[in-house]
Amino acid sequence: MPASDSPLASQLANIEKRTGKTLAQLARLVAASGLEKHGEIRDMLKTTLGMGHGDANTLVHHLKQSAAPQPASADPADEIYVGPKAALRPIHDALMQAIQGFGAFEVAPKKGYVSLRRKKQFAMFGPTTKTRVDLGINARGLAAHARLLVMPPGGMCQYQVRLSTADEVTAEVIAWVRQAYEAAG
Repeated sequence: MPASDSPLASQLANIEKRTGKTLAQLARLVAASGLEKHGEIRDMLKTTLGMGHGDANTLVHHLKQSAAPQPASADPADEIYVGPKAALRPIHDALMQAIQGFGAFEVAPKKGYVSLRRKKQFAMFGPTTKTRVDLGINARGLAAHARLLVMPPGGMCQYQVRLSTADEVTAEVIAWVRQAYEAAG
């Protein structure tokens, strides 16, 4: 279980309140469903319990992470940037180095990316191809820019920036992430 003052712990407590079920009961419901794929479990929770996409997604991640053996490394990037994607690690490191200067936040590792959270997620990034890291930015009202792709409504982030080298982690990109960070506090 995450630290009781973490954003994840708050979200899980809210899920328990909204569903009227404990995490253990929710885990048994998921196990009894016989479903194994993340998306199928998430959709079942949305349909069966009327959960929102974000809550269902977070719950599935939490349940799968709780059941999975913990990685040997404390750095989630060690698990993400392997094989042909290892060459993209400098992009990850450049982003993390810049963002760590903002202040406190939680790094929530996912299967192929990391989610950065304060009270809510403000950014997420990870390799999407062998040659590119996609940075999702959860902010509203950023000024239009050729590098800033507007994402469809209802997604995890409102904007995306595609990064192929660490040199593309510019002051402008970091300023966009800082705006999201400040809004997520």
